[in-house]
Amino acid sequence: MVVWASAWLHGATAADDVLDALQIWGESQEVRAADDELAAKLDLPGPQDTPAGPALLLAALRKAGATEGELALPVPGDVRGLGTASAFSKQALRRGEAALLPEAGLGLVPETVAEGILRWTVFPVGELPPAEHLPIGEAEHGMSSAMREAASTLIDLDIAKRRPGVRDEIASTVADRPKPPWPEDVPQRPLRILQRASEVEAILWVATDDAPGGALSASATRARTEALRPLFDSVRAARRASIAEMVRVLAESASKH
Repeated sequence: MVVWASAWLHGATAADDVLDALQIWGESQEVRAADDELAAKLDLPGPQDTPAGPALLLAALRKAGATEGELALPVPGDVRGLGTASAFSKQALRRGEAALLPEAGLGLVPETVAEGILRWTVFPVGELPPAEHLPIGEAEHGMSSAMREAASTLIDLDIAKRRPGVRDEIASTVADRPKPPWPEDVPQRPLRILQRASEVEAILWVATDDAPGGALSASATRARTEALRPLFDSVRAARRASIAEMVRVLAESASKH
């Protein structure tokens, strides 16, 4: 949503392309405002109304003065980018992801409400702190460094040896992730980093699975958690940086035309 909406807002893609791209996350997309006041302001359905389609969301973003988006991936203890405690920050933290439109003072939180149906709830967010800029090269290096630092602990836990099918588990996890299309002018480097982040995350989920082959004791579980936390953080940072780089390049490309 962040990349495609930003591309559309900059005139780098057509609305139909945005709507088609969103279907990778849900065959049906629906939109509503979090409260009646915002619904009236943006001409969106309110929380008690029948949700509308995503085309109405694009119109609402344009009406609100949005120019480009940012990705938030909050977790307990790290809610950077969400601002002060609010209904939006609470829901974004519950879902673990959100799209921010700072210039418009809006936040979008996705939620799967039924099989194949993804609902976007639009929240007012007020003034947000400046987005933390992380150069994409630094994010990539951070993920690689965290991977190396965690490797010795994973070896100590001997996960692969105790779980003969671990490579197949990782491959299956990666294969099951949505593979979204991207706007035409998106650079290749952030796409490669996003793919690497998906692969690393798949390894992490397998590593933290306490099925046969997981940590066998409380001390091993603690050691595993401490060793892998920086790697989880680095994956989130790499994703945010990659999306930010895509948005930046799309904006620059649009400004030249």
